[in-house]
Amino acid sequence: MEFSRRALMVNGVAALALAPGLARAATDTLALHKRLMCLDTHLDMPANLARPGWNVMEKHNVDLDFTQVDYPRMIEGGLDGGFFAIYTAQAPVTPEGMNAMRDAAFLRAAEIREMVAANPQHFELAFVAEDAARIAAKGKIFVFQSIENSGILGNDVTLLRSFHKLGVRLAGPIHFLNNQLGDSATDKKKWGGLSPLGKEFVKEANDLGVVLDASHSSDDVFDQMIELSRAPIICSHSSCRALNNHPRNLDDARIKKLAAVGGTIQMNSVYLITTPPHPERSKAEAAIGAKLESLGDMTPAQAAATVRQAAADTKALDKNYPVPRATLDDYMNHILHALDLVGPDHVGIGADWDGGGGVSGLNDITALPKITERLVKAGYTEAQLANFWGGNALRVLGNAHEARKKA
Repeated sequence: MEFSRRALMVNGVAALALAPGLARAATDTLALHKRLMCLDTHLDMPANLARPGWNVMEKHNVDLDFTQVDYPRMIEGGLDGGFFAIYTAQAPVTPEGMNAMRDAAFLRAAEIREMVAANPQHFELAFVAEDAARIAAKGKIFVFQSIENSGILGNDVTLLRSFHKLGVRLAGPIHFLNNQLGDSATDKKKWGGLSPLGKEFVKEANDLGVVLDASHSSDDVFDQMIELSRAPIICSHSSCRALNNHPRNLDDARIKKLAAVGGTIQMNSVYLITTPPHPERSKAEAAIGAKLESLGDMTPAQAAATVRQAAADTKALDKNYPVPRATLDDYMNHILHALDLVGPDHVGIGADWDGGGGVSGLNDITALPKITERLVKAGYTEAQLANFWGGNALRVLGNAHEARKKA
């Protein structure tokens, strides 16, 4: 009898779990996960590098300081590297606002490189797809860089060349708000897709071999980047609109379109379920967030105390204003939906760690082996998992490199 992969999953427990040797199978699955070269295409951990006293080499606790990624937890969770995001919140699209964004982005890029330089035995910068396996073979974390919100380029997209020299190999044009490059998925339509400058951005990225990232972009921008780009594009942290009708998610037709051109959707752990509005909680969350915005101006002791208080306030918030939270089952539903739709050569992981990602049962990267366990039980082979966990994203990076403008 033939069963679908989804039919094998019941409340996260596979029918295979009924077979003898379950303990040995779990051990074997963990060993498999550790053998795979695992990468995540959207790590927001660099935002923590500027936090006074925060050390990437120390193991932290998400319940105490909100962080989900550091070196010890990368080793424990079997994450070999990925794309470390240079994220910049959208400022007013004015000369002053764009200059401030540019400066903040260069500072973040410097912080990433300083992290690597300070820990050369544990981290190494990566620039081409082949670097990942080479660096991982040495037992180091490979560090690609990405731009989340290319509004930092101002009105001169050739500034992307400077970021490329620093190591940027993936760039999304837009974040939560429209900017000078095009329309956001979560803002009112302004340009009808890419602006004229945004189309120049696509060409500049192609010429450099920088992968174009459509996460956060409107459907029109996605379609136009697919049409204009001479290399496959990626969605570095997106999930499935068919399971949760949110504009940040991708509909089935576009997931298929992405796969048809050789791209990949990297599954986000945000926007998995619909959460009803809760104005009181939102107001309280904003107040907590405001206290955390000035951490960079504090001493390490002050910053630590502020974070501890914010963590305590968040726990009280969960008690006083409880809201549904997505679970690992919800996340796997999105992953399996995408896999059923386009197969394991066009799906991967970009869970938005330290940027709002994480679900109940998958709170930080130490829990990543659970994903492999679920996929093994769903029938996926080691070769397919190797593509899912990194091969697909690296293929797209290699394609972009090959399509670049050669001197």
